[in-house]
Amino acid sequence: MNTFFTISTFVIFTICLIFPLYHMVNALLVLRKKPYYMKKQVGLKEKSLSILVPCYNEQTIMDTTILGINHVNYRNYEYILINDGSTDQTFERMAELLDLEVQKIKPHPGLEFASVHGVYRSRRNPRIIVIDKVNGGKADALNAGIAYASSELVVTLDADSILDEQALPIINRAFTDPQLIAAGGNVHILQGRKFENNVLKPTMVVKTIVKFQILEYLKGFFIYKASLAKSNALSIISGAFGVFKRDVLLEVGGYRKTVGEDIDITLKVQNFRNGRKGLKVAFIPEAICYTEVPETWRDLFKQRIRWQKGFIDCVVLYMKEFIPNLFRHPLSFFFILDAFFAGIVCAFLTVAGFIFTLFYHNDLSVLLLYLTVYIAVSLLYNVIAILISYFYQNSFSVKDLLNIMLVLVLDIVFFRLLTLFYTLYGTIQYFQNKDEWNKVARTGRAYHLEQAG
Repeated sequence: MNTFFTISTFVIFTICLIFPLYHMVNALLVLRKKPYYMKKQVGLKEKSLSILVPCYNEQTIMDTTILGINHVNYRNYEYILINDGSTDQTFERMAELLDLEVQKIKPHPGLEFASVHGVYRSRRNPRIIVIDKVNGGKADALNAGIAYASSELVVTLDADSILDEQALPIINRAFTDPQLIAAGGNVHILQGRKFENNVLKPTMVVKTIVKFQILEYLKGFFIYKASLAKSNALSIISGAFGVFKRDVLLEVGGYRKTVGEDIDITLKVQNFRNGRKGLKVAFIPEAICYTEVPETWRDLFKQRIRWQKGFIDCVVLYMKEFIPNLFRHPLSFFFILDAFFAGIVCAFLTVAGFIFTLFYHNDLSVLLLYLTVYIAVSLLYNVIAILISYFYQNSFSVKDLLNIMLVLVLDIVFFRLLTLFYTLYGTIQYFQNKDEWNKVARTGRAYHLEQAG
């Protein structure tokens, strides 16, 4: 029994160790070559962009959202705000800030969504369109936005997402590649930015809960997403900032109603790509948006449980088609073995193994060895994420670096365990109440828009 336990534990631990090491190396390899879209292209025509922002009870952030629109460094765009049956004063605030007038615009056929009360255009900024509709959820709101959009490219943002001034020009250059059908942008935390000497800089002078998330986002985008994209296995284009060819979204039937609509649409688009040679889905780390993150443990809990339920929902839906292609398509391989097995199954096995070791296994040396290796790899993963962020001009001050060192330790001994709990609890909750949305409250803080410019 002890031998079997030791061998099985070693196998599981090795699998869970291989993927982080792979992603670290792979993300560093991305830095070797300057991407084509960062090279100067004189006289490049701006592609038409439809920027979709689903809004549900966003009255506290609406001022910042609309001010952000007015700071966009791009001309050929339309901004579509979709009021998804808000029960607060979201639509009234839109009307007050934008001075709306009724428009007669017919939606593109093919997508289903809840009925629309009216479509409006801003007198103050004619590029801004507002769709006022019956509540149907975020996926439903995005489908409505796609149906009313007129551009060849669709950009999806959250209501609290503020685009960096270079984000859209970079996206425009990236989509000069005719094979590129979808891309995810980089997401930085809005609370973790400060405007100092006319330069936008990261800061760690924030709440402790935000510090953990700053480090988490650096790892998630600069290592994990960069590595998956390089491996042609990107499974999540963040709902906070994604770009899609509109005809592809129509071809795959738009968004499915689920708590994880960003995972689902990415997998749909990837499946579309797999059936057609040469098409690409990319991650563009230089195209940045800033988004607000939870500032209370209660809101963080609600957000992470929703994320976990969204992931499990896609596992249940796509498992049958991914398993036959496990060793044929990179997406299937990393989704099943990395995200699902190493990320979910091994989370349950780790807890079970820890309990077994404490109560039934007399030799704790194996457990101590694994903990030592785990801590070493985790620290390395964190450090590499920070170093890569410096490559992209995300430079912390010396004082912030000292702060980060403390966060690195707390991340391993506390936040990782909390994340493990979210994984376990969220997975169980999916099978009990998979459709509960758990909306996270906005802070209502008025951010200085020059931070994003």
